[in-house]
Amino acid sequence: MDTVCPIDVKCPSQISALLRPPSPPQVQEYYEKLIAERECRGLQVKQNCYLGKGVYANLDFEEGELVLKDQMLVGSQHPSNKIDCLVCSFCFYFIGSIELQIGRKLYLKSLGASTSNGCDKAMHIPKYHGAADSSSEKDDSFNNGHQNLDECASSSSGNKVSLPNEVVESLLNGEMTLPHSNKFPLPSAMACPGGCAEAYYCSKSCAEADWESSHSLLCTGQRSESPCKEALLKFIQHAAETNDIFLLAAKTIAFTLLRYRKLKATHLKEQDQKTAPAVLPLLLEAWKPISVGYKRRWWDCISLPDDVDYSDETAFRMEIRELAFRSLQLLKEALFDEECEPLFSLEIYGNIIGMFELNNLDLVVASPVEDYFLYIDDLPHPEKRKAEEITQPLLDALGDDYSVCCQGTAFYPLQSCMNHSCCPNSKAFKRDEDRDGQATIIACRPICKGEEVTISYVDDELPLEERRALLADYGFKCECAKCLEEEP
Repeated sequence: MDTVCPIDVKCPSQISALLRPPSPPQVQEYYEKLIAERECRGLQVKQNCYLGKGVYANLDFEEGELVLKDQMLVGSQHPSNKIDCLVCSFCFYFIGSIELQIGRKLYLKSLGASTSNGCDKAMHIPKYHGAADSSSEKDDSFNNGHQNLDECASSSSGNKVSLPNEVVESLLNGEMTLPHSNKFPLPSAMACPGGCAEAYYCSKSCAEADWESSHSLLCTGQRSESPCKEALLKFIQHAAETNDIFLLAAKTIAFTLLRYRKLKATHLKEQDQKTAPAVLPLLLEAWKPISVGYKRRWWDCISLPDDVDYSDETAFRMEIRELAFRSLQLLKEALFDEECEPLFSLEIYGNIIGMFELNNLDLVVASPVEDYFLYIDDLPHPEKRKAEEITQPLLDALGDDYSVCCQGTAFYPLQSCMNHSCCPNSKAFKRDEDRDGQATIIACRPICKGEEVTISYVDDELPLEERRALLADYGFKCECAKCLEEEP
């Protein structure tokens, strides 16, 4: 029997209002404003009678030309990836220094942390790692032909070399400077303004933006604004053990709560605090960036795993619903706001997660550590030999993990409007200069003005039946030119 969420029973009309798709004029207005703010003058979001909405070119694009850089609405680094990569918690740019990135990774591995466990260890770094306080004006730092390299890393990964503790500590506290690391400068690492040991930033502006957007409610530090930090810690632990998509959902609810409170404060100030504003209109306005995203309940749209038989599908989807309900209960204990009660309904929570399931994009940022070792490998032989006397033991100790990039999941408002084609005219592709978490969309063939910009949701090299099976999870049957041509 399905678990009944009391808030779903109590607030059906408010939940229905939140999940009701905005009218076409409202959608148009929202995206026109968003495109103007982000200066994406070459693009336009338009309604599509068959597919809902789509992104269209307002000018011609050449093959290889940048079509879009889209800032995420919400995003999250995978918890296990935090062991390998120290990045800004807001923009996901690598921070600290090459020495710190390497030393931190080696230190955590020495504690027994791995990509499958030890996530808690990755969050807490020793005192000599002290980052700058992001509440301060001062932005201090933590410290004041590639085949041969691949073979070296591969050969060392099976039998990693341990380094003396003093070497790792000297990397962490800035006492060791690696040869040529000045060619790869990174922003100083700034601590979370709330005092948690989980979030670090590349700048004061990123720290403030994340705090105002969602982190003030999701911080586990002393200055957290969460009503119950103990429940918040349980929620985070549950997400780490089950599915980190719950972290994105939490960010979305925190984002909406903070927008609501800001709108309410503005209203009271304008009205000289004489009349209390109606809750639902303000909540709908705060919810607007989420309202325009395509949604279905998570347990209805999640792909059936290969090891689950179709005869067990109903039971599987009920288990997913129960998992979401458990996560929601923990989040409700941590963040509940009675004025915004509908946000804590299972129906809303399931649709938020479903939106990510259907629209999310992998968050990937290349590691400067990989670039550093490749640079050393490309040095002229005498210089390379001298540098490798210092760097080779580090590479041997890291093994294959030297090249791990930042990985996570994010929701991008403009990219999520792009429709699928098995013969797309653009693709998500990070160039050498793209070093943060923004989505980068590149034209993979010439795009004419007025043409719809499309991407492929699946591997477009797969056979027709496999592509259609994968796309069925998105709720549609592709009938692009390639699919029609390949039909028997």
